[in-house]
Amino acid sequence: MELKRSSLSTSSFRSIQEALKTIRRSFTIKTILEGTHNPKDEQFVQSLRDLLLSSGAQLPDKFDDYHTLLRFLRMRGFDIVKAKEALLSMLKWRKEFGVDAIAKDFKLNEYEKVKKYYPHGFHGVDRNGRPVYIERTGMVELMALLNENSIDDYIKYHISQQEKTLNLRFPACSLAAKKHIASSTTILDVKGVGLNSFSKPARELFTGIQKIDSNYYPDTLNQLFIVNAGSSFVVLWKMLKAFLDARTLSKIHVLGNKFQNKLFEAVDPSNLPEFLGGTCTCSEIGGCLMKDKGPWTNPEISEILKNVERNGEYRDESSSNGLSIGECSGLQEFTDEELNSISKIMLEEVSALERCLDDSKTILQDLKSKQEEIESHIEQLKRLTISVNKSPSD
Repeated sequence: MELKRSSLSTSSFRSIQEALKTIRRSFTIKTILEGTHNPKDEQFVQSLRDLLLSSGAQLPDKFDDYHTLLRFLRMRGFDIVKAKEALLSMLKWRKEFGVDAIAKDFKLNEYEKVKKYYPHGFHGVDRNGRPVYIERTGMVELMALLNENSIDDYIKYHISQQEKTLNLRFPACSLAAKKHIASSTTILDVKGVGLNSFSKPARELFTGIQKIDSNYYPDTLNQLFIVNAGSSFVVLWKMLKAFLDARTLSKIHVLGNKFQNKLFEAVDPSNLPEFLGGTCTCSEIGGCLMKDKGPWTNPEISEILKNVERNGEYRDESSSNGLSIGECSGLQEFTDEELNSISKIMLEEVSALERCLDDSKTILQDLKSKQEEIESHIEQLKRLTISVNKSPSD
């Protein structure tokens, strides 16, 4: 049968393209989510792993992660022994406090009322793709909030949001930005906040949240902008600073009512509500702080992250659910030029194999001809033998 090389080459090329697309999609997502590793930091991370292993500590897979271990190392100034103690303390707290259950099941009572008395929420991303958290601290009605939920409930709510940020918001922002994202930008509007705002319940809530963030979710803040800070807040701020470590304080910017230029350097106005000088209104959901808004609400990105969580890697399921990673908002694959370059190399290999197949076919045809020739000689010898046997003897 004649070998149709042109047809095979076209088919091979297409098959290679499809295979490369699947490989590069998986590779791209894995690279983005894992991020780059600094060789020097990698040595510290490995030393921390070795110390944990030698001490017999059990480190769950979800925390045996370069960036997670690095956060605790930074938290303790790269002191490996102190980082190990902080990490084990976090694991103990998670177990005793039931953090996994809180992340999965906890819900505040009267959530819509809570939003009214406590205007807050995640709203878009900053100029580097990090999630932006906004809170109108000066409009918080603490006593009304405590009529709906306890201080312990609000602490659990904060934990649930931290877990969502680590497990959903950061990965989603990473895919949208096409680079590893592991910190957020926070904006607090403190207009009207002063010493009289720092009541006993407020102090209890503030210190509880601050302790949790500092000890169990370290190094997840990129920058904090405190805006509309009046003279009364400045007095309060001198007290609050005592509760914060030097690393956190270095990330905080306390600004008055002329904050827009500084804020716009970090966040595009399109991702800021009008009360911060931005252009967004979110009128369809009742205001910018009424609902989560960001890459983590993109259904395509959410489906990809679920796919990765289920399979441990990206698998193209577009044939069944219509999802294509290339169609994800803000998420692009390698360029066609790169794909074509790789495909050409692969095609050359396939062409070489096809030539070998042609050569093998020629050799087999030659062998077949030789076999037929030998068989013909054997038949002639058989006939000669029969003829000799039939001749009369002397």
